[in-house]
Amino acid sequence: MKKTLFLTLISATYLLSAQNPAIEWRNDRTGIFNETNLLKSWPENGPELLWHFDGLGDGWTSITISNGKIYATGLDEEKLNLFVLDLNGKLLTKKHVGNELTGNRFHGARSQVNISEGKLYIYTALGELFCLDENTLNPIWTKDLFSEFGGRQVMWGVTETPLIVGDKIFITPGGPTHNMMALNKNTGATIWSTEGTGLQSSYCSPLFVGGYAVPMVVTWAGALPGGGRGAPQNNQLVAYHSETGELLWSHVIPSENNINPNTPIYSDGKIFVTTGYRGGSRLLRLTNGGRAVEELWKNDADNQMGGAVKVDNYVYTSGHQNRAYYCMDWNTGEYKWREAMFPQSPTIFADGMLYVYAERGTMNLIRPTPEKFDLVSSFEVTLGTDQHWAHPVIYNGVLYIRHGNTLMAYSVRANQ
Repeated sequence: MKKTLFLTLISATYLLSAQNPAIEWRNDRTGIFNETNLLKSWPENGPELLWHFDGLGDGWTSITISNGKIYATGLDEEKLNLFVLDLNGKLLTKKHVGNELTGNRFHGARSQVNISEGKLYIYTALGELFCLDENTLNPIWTKDLFSEFGGRQVMWGVTETPLIVGDKIFITPGGPTHNMMALNKNTGATIWSTEGTGLQSSYCSPLFVGGYAVPMVVTWAGALPGGGRGAPQNNQLVAYHSETGELLWSHVIPSENNINPNTPIYSDGKIFVTTGYRGGSRLLRLTNGGRAVEELWKNDADNQMGGAVKVDNYVYTSGHQNRAYYCMDWNTGEYKWREAMFPQSPTIFADGMLYVYAERGTMNLIRPTPEKFDLVSSFEVTLGTDQHWAHPVIYNGVLYIRHGNTLMAYSVRANQ
């Protein structure tokens, strides 16, 4: 898959290296997978299961695909392991990388593997960032963002998948001094560091927005704990100049918690964001050449961690405490419909259809239309362990679903 060096304002939001063909976090962080000729409905028991791999260990990381290989991480006996499979599900390599979060109600691997120009990047819930050689898997450099830069741990362990743009890897220690950083992706050396808001990180994988005089990295900053359970938390959506680290703007978005994992969506000068615990959804417009924002609308669609997709002029997402599935107008926030199904469910889009992995263990195919909720097909995901939280991936006509210990590959290609 070819990637252009710079994505235009009209067509996209995210900058990737032209040498990096990897399928990573929600493909290009939009949740849109550029596939064609996919099934528009499934058999009653679901599409054909091509293979499944058991033994990934604990975790909710999605897979990364690069150069004909599948990469996933998992926790086994306090060890974070990297698994490398071929596209037929055969294990090529299993490598111990480092330690991972344990002793937590939700322990396991969280962050997705980054791949860029022959290097793998793995970030743990304990704040360690590893850079490995893609071919040999030998370590190149390591950074401990907590001990080296005063980063703060968060309640459920950091889940950020770092952002790579050009020669920089952006990451959020969430400390009072090194709030966000840009490191050299080849050496790990600090390019810039900023105090920013001084707030903690907030589980979010950042977004790059280019095309302005001030190219920016946009992410969440979590309010520091306080006020008791259910008290309003003044979380912030923040933007940093990607070349200098200058804090360009911050926008307060209150909710009842400081958990904000969803990567924002950018389109046509506007940024959509959604968060759980009654934080709701909002659309912000960039002003002053990108140095400020204004809020255009808000509603109560409070997706905690399932992401959202923009299809034409509509946004599709699910709620957390406002438990429903939503279609809303991008420009106004008006609900076109809301259906009491699939709360807190990861959503992606490919070839004209929504793929919704419900928290209760079904994979669902929905036709996106503002006219009505149009559920076409559904099947039960019966293999695997623990929560159904990993975001699905579609690559070369295959739907990949990770459910804890198990990775499944389903054929969704039409006219085979």
